Amino acid sequence: MKDKLYRDILPRVSKPARYAGNELNIIKKEWETSRTKMVFAFPDVYEIGMSHIGGRILYGLINEKTDHIMERSYAPWPDMEAIMREENVPLYSLESFRPLADFDIVGFSLQYELSITNILNMLDLSGIPLKSEQRGEDDPLIVAGGPVAFNPEPFADFIDVFFIGDGEEVLPEFLDAYYNHRHLNRQECLLKLAAIEGIYIPQLYGVEYLPDNTIKSRQPLYTEVPSVVRKRVVADLDKAYYPDKPILPYMEIIHDRAVLEVMRGCQRGCRFCHAGMVYRPTRERSMDTLTEQARNQLLHTGYEEISLASLSTLDYSAVDQLVKGLVAEHGPRGIGVALPSLRVDAFSIELANEVQKVRKTTLTLAPEAGSQRLRDVINKNVDTEQLLAAVEAAFKSGWMALKLYFMIGLPTETREDLDGILTLLDEVKRVGNQYSRRPVEIRASMACFVPKPHTPFQWQPQNSIAELEEKIAWMKKSKRKHIKLSFHDSQTSYLEGVIARGDRRLGKVILTAWQKGARFDGWSEYFSFERWMQAFNECQVEPDFYVTRPRSYSEIMPWDFIDIGVTKEFLIEENELAMAVVLSPDCRQVGCTGCGVCTSLEVDLDIRGGDNFAHQS
Repeated sequence: MKDKLYRDILPRVSKPARYAGNELNIIKKEWETSRTKMVFAFPDVYEIGMSHIGGRILYGLINEKTDHIMERSYAPWPDMEAIMREENVPLYSLESFRPLADFDIVGFSLQYELSITNILNMLDLSGIPLKSEQRGEDDPLIVAGGPVAFNPEPFADFIDVFFIGDGEEVLPEFLDAYYNHRHLNRQECLLKLAAIEGIYIPQLYGVEYLPDNTIKSRQPLYTEVPSVVRKRVVADLDKAYYPDKPILPYMEIIHDRAVLEVMRGCQRGCRFCHAGMVYRPTRERSMDTLTEQARNQLLHTGYEEISLASLSTLDYSAVDQLVKGLVAEHGPRGIGVALPSLRVDAFSIELANEVQKVRKTTLTLAPEAGSQRLRDVINKNVDTEQLLAAVEAAFKSGWMALKLYFMIGLPTETREDLDGILTLLDEVKRVGNQYSRRPVEIRASMACFVPKPHTPFQWQPQNSIAELEEKIAWMKKSKRKHIKLSFHDSQTSYLEGVIARGDRRLGKVILTAWQKGARFDGWSEYFSFERWMQAFNECQVEPDFYVTRPRSYSEIMPWDFIDIGVTKEFLIEENELAMAVVLSPDCRQVGCTGCGVCTSLEVDLDIRGGDNFAHQS
């Protein structure tokens, strides 16, 4: 197949490097002598999938530290898909060019709700039955993990096994168990695998519904299957595997640079933030470890930039030392350091200026809301004075452009809160013009708020499309010179909201939408809201049931059986505090705030980081 691919197919598609394989630092293992054969399948194009840190970690971990195989595959762009179907070429891995159906396990990363149609498309291109119930003894197990898997129920028809929590903690154990039980039939093997902590197998559970369409009960169908699935947690990031030789693509990818995961989890407690809740507790890597990882990645790739990745990089307790150390060591060779969106304080600007010594980067701040009241509702611990002080420090230092992130549609939002965004942007522009001879450029990105599972706002209604469009129209009326507003698509956000808090009954809708042509739904040029609405109508499923109605604390949520460590009582209390416009403190600043994650997951409090941890190096 490889010869036909290179000779006849790749010359006919855009960006053929997406499908060619053989990149630098690729790992090829002996098929016959390896144990479990797995392919990591990312349900988006190559340049996005290759930028995913989790995929880099799992690929290196399985291939370097175990006797199993992990190869890679990505969603083909529509031009490649058309040719593959025309030429009867199955979806293949980039290491051995074997069809995905040849592997024991095909694993998908669920990073975004709307990627599910790409998963169905990739299975279909592989000749693998789309639904779990249709797969036989010779078909691969289809597994999935990632942030969206914390509510796995909308995808239960299609995925055999879900990984809940940190993948590098559970995957080697899972592959060992699969290999040991490979002689059993499919059902018996799944029952054995269900005993592994962090593993959820939907077909081993039954769900009943009430006349009002809410969940009546959810029970295991077998006595040996756990009723609650507890997430897996990597306790010590310094001891955890991290790749020194990431694969170096032959084409530019989204994050084309060395990446350091400085910490995992976040303790700030923003009430809208899914990742901030499901990835608790906060864990840090030491300075020594990160410094060595940077050296090794640069040595084996030739990258000219190091990105510091985490949910809240500026909260890393030794970030000042780390940034200055990396700039001092690698800056003279023209290697820069990239920071994600910054905290709204002067310290962030000082660090940004340190980074700027090597290379000018985009300066991004995330106030999230335009009024102090609404920032307090969402527990964004920043005030207007701090924001303007940070802006002033940035423009004083010579920055000419700022990007700010906001959300619209937040709980309790009023017209005054929307006006507050515009007023704040005017203030930012005014401050900037005081320090520049030419007008500064201000860009503001407006995301539509989507309530997510396992957050304090999981009981809140989401704005309807009409409500979001009215708010967007209101803000667009007021045009400002040198202030550019961009808005996330309200229809896409609506559908994301449906799936985010959905249940198993969405499976037939998802399948119907794919059959109508849905794929690459995260890409505006391919997303069709009408196609999805037709699927809802044909399946007689009401999408508003999942989106625009408030939910009671007594309602059984589709994801309630997933134990993320944070207690339901804590989430309820945080939702109540939000409605009372009361802030909650940062637990690393004031001590335990009672979320429950450290005690319920039996995690040693010392791993959360803090000054003592970061400076022990």
